[in-house]
Amino acid sequence: MKLLWAFSALLLCCSRASASTAGFIVSPLSQMKLINDGAELHCEVIGYPIPEVQWWFIEGEEPNETFTQLFDGARDDQVRINATYIAHATSSIHLFSLTLNDSGTYECRASNDPHRNELKKTPKIKWIRSQANIIVIEPLTIVADPPEVNNQTSAVLSCNLTETNHPVKGSYWQLNGKIIETSRSEADTPYTVLRLEKITPHSGGKYECVFLTDPVAQNTIEVKTIPHVAAYKHSEHGNEGDKAVMVCVSHGYPLPTDWNWFKVDTDGSRMPIMNGTDIKYQIKSTPNKTTLVIDDLKIDLDRGEYNCSGTNDIGTATDQIHLRIRSRLAALWPFLGIVAEVLILVTIIFIYEKKRKPDEVNDDDDSGSALKSNSATNHKDKNLRQRNSN
Repeated sequence: MKLLWAFSALLLCCSRASASTAGFIVSPLSQMKLINDGAELHCEVIGYPIPEVQWWFIEGEEPNETFTQLFDGARDDQVRINATYIAHATSSIHLFSLTLNDSGTYECRASNDPHRNELKKTPKIKWIRSQANIIVIEPLTIVADPPEVNNQTSAVLSCNLTETNHPVKGSYWQLNGKIIETSRSEADTPYTVLRLEKITPHSGGKYECVFLTDPVAQNTIEVKTIPHVAAYKHSEHGNEGDKAVMVCVSHGYPLPTDWNWFKVDTDGSRMPIMNGTDIKYQIKSTPNKTTLVIDDLKIDLDRGEYNCSGTNDIGTATDQIHLRIRSRLAALWPFLGIVAEVLILVTIIFIYEKKRKPDEVNDDDDSGSALKSNSATNHKDKNLRQRNSN
């Protein structure tokens, strides 16, 4: 009995010991960021019960350092904290639009002591802590040449990192956020060049030169072209009384800011079409697409050529669509054609049969007469032989 009590006491002590244990399995990592960048710190803690996690900001140097607890929405909503407590505790703090004042030490604290938040009692197990530094610096100066390319057929883009106190581990170029693989370089030079042999609407966009420094330094050169406007289908068909839908799309940079539709008259003049011009017209446009819907099609009024036109701050491009309109009776023409062919075929057969029958009757009469003539001749010959025998 005494042995059983001793064993129970040992299990109770072990359970209390395990319940008071908390430890980090992932600690936050220090980072260097530029002004207006964002930063994220992450930590994970195990223990039973699952520990509570808090984030603190430490300013100044000992012994004059100050501690400020951070919460979701702090610093004018520039702080976001996400935490989960399932198998163990995980917590992340997101910092947006960093400034120089955000530089400092960020501390992840964790504890599962039941009295950890009671100010009048000293916790048996104090908060465990893991720290990381965030250093916010001014953006590195990169001189881009030219700063912008407008409606050129070719260009040479270059970037020069003027601050040489940051080691360069390489560089590359991006187009609209996608890395240009052929531009990758491992050279430690603070200078990079990209040659554009032929500029088309598909090669226009935002080119970024990126230097692999700590933190990464980059600058942007915009390559602008006239928009490339193309009809989705250059020939559209519709039935009288139905509606027609014509679509034009655009590629290039920048995309059109204005779309326009025109009806082209036989003399080449263009009549603008806008929402409100007529109740039968509807126009819907986005930067890369425009759609013209024409209701209640009329053959004489609506068939013909239509122009779609897209304009950006570099220029204007146009494409043309031909609209064909079929009559309401157009669906009957194939059927009527088949009926006409059948009638013609029957008429030909009838005429042929009618002409063939008299010829057959004459042939029959001729053959009958021949048979009678042969019979009479044979009969005379027979009588003549009989008289000779007598």
